[in-house]
Amino acid sequence: MAEDRVRDKTGRSKAVEWVSKFFWFFVSEWFVIGMGVVVALAYKFPTVAMNHGHIRADISIQYGAVAIIFLISGLNIPRQKLFTQAAHWQAHVVTQAISFLVTPSIAFGFASAIRAAHNPNINQWILIGIIITGCTPTTVSSNVVMTREAKGNESLSLIEVSVGNIMGAFLTPALVQMFLSQNSGFAYGNPANRSSLQSLYARVMKQLGIGVFIPLFVGQVIQFFFPAQTKWALAKFKLAKIGSFCLLLIIWSSFSNSFASGAFETVSHASIIMVCFLNVGLYLLFTTICFLAARFPGLSEKYHFSRPDTVAIMLCGAAKTVALGVPLINAQYTSADEIGYTSIALVLYQGEQILVAQVLVPIFRRWIEREIEAKELKDQADLETKNVPEEDICAESHALSEEKPQETTSVSDNRSDSQQPSLESMEKK
Repeated sequence: MAEDRVRDKTGRSKAVEWVSKFFWFFVSEWFVIGMGVVVALAYKFPTVAMNHGHIRADISIQYGAVAIIFLISGLNIPRQKLFTQAAHWQAHVVTQAISFLVTPSIAFGFASAIRAAHNPNINQWILIGIIITGCTPTTVSSNVVMTREAKGNESLSLIEVSVGNIMGAFLTPALVQMFLSQNSGFAYGNPANRSSLQSLYARVMKQLGIGVFIPLFVGQVIQFFFPAQTKWALAKFKLAKIGSFCLLLIIWSSFSNSFASGAFETVSHASIIMVCFLNVGLYLLFTTICFLAARFPGLSEKYHFSRPDTVAIMLCGAAKTVALGVPLINAQYTSADEIGYTSIALVLYQGEQILVAQVLVPIFRRWIEREIEAKELKDQADLETKNVPEEDICAESHALSEEKPQETTSVSDNRSDSQQPSLESMEKK
């Protein structure tokens, strides 16, 4: 009986241990698991979160969820820090140059190489989507959330998002026209409906105004007038987690639109597999290029960006957004098949970049924390080094103070001894 009880307790404790491990794994990786859930929901019920669907995702998510993310950023980032990062022109030049010069060229090069292979299983319109993906600016919301989780420079990420999307409204259509020109080999994908670009600009500016600038301004005003209450609310209600949840809603809406269009069902499996692997490779390549541009090994450390700045540059420079890319595709193409095919690469890149970034975020966070720990240890060592000489000086002075009376006594004794013969001689006289 006693052995059975011990066995029952051991089995029960192991079961509790496994349940505890599963629970904490779910808590730590809830975002990745959530991505799988929202993609499954988008596949099973695509009309729920599609634009103009049951929950009107074109308003509730594309504006509402994005606005919540930037409202939280406005509540969290000090106003002076925003102004300081806005003047950080070196980071702007590096990030935007990579986003609008380097990544479009690399995407065009890979698309040209795939086209030159003449693989009949690869849909040619997916190659147009790869080029458009490379030309789009950085994503609107995920960069800010990921940078915050990685302990990077969140305010710099916020500035890069704003600058990149404003520039992208004008540069992205021009870059697409250049890469799809007559002699590029992709002239078949040159947009047929160019007169609608004006509506594209209006839509993008509306998205940035309502989804980014107004919530950010409101958050800054609330933080200015109620600083203590704002700090309490951020900690009490875990508002950073709410921002991550809103990011899952954006992914849900993006995949719902793609599944609703039927693009994934009509294109070949070889095309989908090729795009999935290519997107991961491109994102890691873009991230590496951003890192080398921010901290080139051949340069002195004084020319390197700080680690928090480098993380912000990597997350912003490598990311691409569906917020501008999908409206651009809808504005430039009239055929439903063309819109569906060209959207595949961009929508998959949006999901994959967030998935890969979730793997990289703990690495980035540990990289920054190691620098902070090293700096704290160095400061402590410097403080101890400064204190040692002071203690030695005090010990020496204390020793001298103890030796001085003895020296005085010996001198006086010597003097008295020297004076004794003179006294005796005086008595004799």
